[in-house]
Amino acid sequence: MTRTAQEVLADAVRGLAPAEGANRLVPRIAAGEAPREVFAAFALEQHQVITSDRRSFAHLAGRAAASDPASAGFFESLTRGEDLALSLLGPLTAACGLDEEAVRAHEPRPGCQAYPSYAAWLALGAEPVDAVVALTANFAAWGGYCAAVGAALREHYGFDNPACGFFDFFAGPAPELEERAVAAVTAGLESGRLSEPPAHRYGRLLQAYELMFWDALDGDHSM
Repeated sequence: MTRTAQEVLADAVRGLAPAEGANRLVPRIAAGEAPREVFAAFALEQHQVITSDRRSFAHLAGRAAASDPASAGFFESLTRGEDLALSLLGPLTAACGLDEEAVRAHEPRPGCQAYPSYAAWLALGAEPVDAVVALTANFAAWGGYCAAVGAALREHYGFDNPACGFFDFFAGPAPELEERAVAAVTAGLESGRLSEPPAHRYGRLLQAYELMFWDALDGDHSM
């Protein structure tokens, strides 16, 4: 029996979900036990991540435009989302006492930049619809982390709503993006472009690099 796009995406989200306790930093933030310096580091690194990811998603949209317009639509939506995310990062950066000079002068941590580096690799060589599946699985985990951090920033660290807007954006529902993911995977199933083994491989690596990001924030700053 042919599976639906919804089933393919649900299997990826479920099968690629990080193990409980795999992220060591977010539970400490949720409990109010992480140092405030972590949030400044997060903001600085995310300026790099978002800028890189936006280029990667735009490139994937361009690659898919002619032969896979449904996947192109997914990545176009992501590109617009990165623009909004970057604007929402400003209040968090300011709340951490950072100015534009600090953002420009920041030397990124390799462990925090592994994820966008791999996203750029996917942008160059992955079948776009396979990347749709992989990213959808990762976004489910990322959204959960952002929900926990946003709540903790208010409860334990005294951040106001504008400073938490970045986390609220990623924690909230994204019905348009979900619809575009379903459309892309439906088209991929119909055309035979979708291949779940590489899609899951990409997703597994994205999840690992996601955890590396949080570990690098929490541990050795040279990671």
